[in-house]
Amino acid sequence: MTVNIENVEAFVYVIHCGSFNKAAEALYLSQPSVTARIQSLERDLDCRLFDRQGKAVRITEEGRRFLPYAQQLLLTYQKGKLHVNRKKSLPEEIKIGCTVTVSNYVVPELLPRLTAHFPNTHYKFVTGTTDEIVGKVLNKEVDIGFVRGVNHPNLHSVKFYEDPISLYVYENHPFIGMERLSVEQIARQPLVFFECGALDWLRIHRIFENLDHPPNIRIQTDNSEMAKRLVLGRTGISFLPGLSVRQEVASGKLVPLRMPETDGIALQTNVISNPGEHGQFLNEIIAIGQQFNAQ
Repeated sequence: MTVNIENVEAFVYVIHCGSFNKAAEALYLSQPSVTARIQSLERDLDCRLFDRQGKAVRITEEGRRFLPYAQQLLLTYQKGKLHVNRKKSLPEEIKIGCTVTVSNYVVPELLPRLTAHFPNTHYKFVTGTTDEIVGKVLNKEVDIGFVRGVNHPNLHSVKFYEDPISLYVYENHPFIGMERLSVEQIARQPLVFFECGALDWLRIHRIFENLDHPPNIRIQTDNSEMAKRLVLGRTGISFLPGLSVRQEVASGKLVPLRMPETDGIALQTNVISNPGEHGQFLNEIIAIGQQFNAQ
């Protein structure tokens, strides 16, 4: 019996990504193509690998038993392919453009995982605004870009990470423990306003638009690290993306406060590249992004 490695890859990706749709995105395929590959693999193995109940997909006992062998097959194939094609398929250096937020909070977690998969590649990072990074990718000054959730007709763009925005206060702040915070109460507090230029960020402004008096914005900054440190120093409270404050929340130095008005507000980071280029790196980056979103 011969097994198509692309069918095995589709099987592993469906389990890794959690759905046929997400696996199709990660593999740059249509969902019917992924479904066809799974069905072909099931015919080869003469068993069902997934139980499909509406949109929900659950791995069967046979699929669970096959999974470690599938992962080993795919890993062996990818290692062999990299070894054979290393000189022609993997550049010695890859240039990555990113926003300051990505460079501060994503790159330190992303880079060790990339170097584990591509140990002979060197990396050069440059930072800039979303518009600057888009221009650098178009001009091929950088190979891959991390930008706010934008799409460009001449670029391949995939969602990497969605970072929820919440209100954060310093430890022992009087708001901690309150069951319901009104917008009026928040507006009277000294506010450190982090502005990132994303359209979703305008929804934070709209929270205060029906008040009789404007919010007490003491400081405005386009740097999330500065905003975070000002809150830690008790200069004020701030609406911040969750990734930038993960360590401080874990240590109890900052406390997120839930307010219904911010539900669903998030900053989306996309990975962009010129179509058809650097597919191996993009696949690995997108897989890492799936792990980020699951945390």
